[in-house]
Amino acid sequence: MPKSEIDHPISATKYTHIFFDLDHTIWDFDKNAEEALHELYGTYNLRDIGLHSADLFIETYTRHNHRLWAQYHLGEITKDELRDARFKSTFTELGLHPDLMPADFEDAYVNLCPTKTNLFPHAHETLEYLQSKYTLHLISNGFKDSTTLKVNGTGLVKYFQNIIISEVVGVNKPDPLIFQHAIDLARTTKEESLMIGDSIEADIRGALGFGMDAIYFNPLGLEKPADVPVQITHLKELTLLL
Repeated sequence: MPKSEIDHPISATKYTHIFFDLDHTIWDFDKNAEEALHELYGTYNLRDIGLHSADLFIETYTRHNHRLWAQYHLGEITKDELRDARFKSTFTELGLHPDLMPADFEDAYVNLCPTKTNLFPHAHETLEYLQSKYTLHLISNGFKDSTTLKVNGTGLVKYFQNIIISEVVGVNKPDPLIFQHAIDLARTTKEESLMIGDSIEADIRGALGFGMDAIYFNPLGLEKPADVPVQITHLKELTLLL
């Protein structure tokens, strides 16, 4: 297992509360989306309307979805705009008119994808270990209904004292207001809190800008920005750090 890249040490005894992101950090969003889209590709016979490669369809969708979620994190688009654009953008790039998309395809995807249960390796054992030492919470920029399905369907709900969802709070990470809401709910302080997530902007710079320490979850081994002090590539590394 690759060693964590640490520019300054994480002090395990400093923290009492750990806040996790969910999608792309614990719940394997891309793997679950791929599984759901392969199912829907067949159910809706997308090959017959001109999408001749399921893999190309999924690859193109994933790129657009990541771009739109980045905009959503920053408050540049709404939930409805994100959901309206991601498949339309995919169809357009692949040379098909968006009107060819089945009318209920987005709804079918939104209902199916959160029921998928793929987690990043060692998620349960890592959370069990951390729960024995710290109070754990989730801060997600996801949507209420899908987040509830994800944490209940995977058994993750039992690890977290609070599940903070941006759609409910009314602000997204990296806004400091959602971090303040989270520590107020936990009845702790930013100095005793640690954020763990995959998004440089939403999770890491959001937490650091608020005054909370953060660990960047980087399973793809992307280049680490200089202002990100700590990264891991596997969840299990948290049992060594903390």
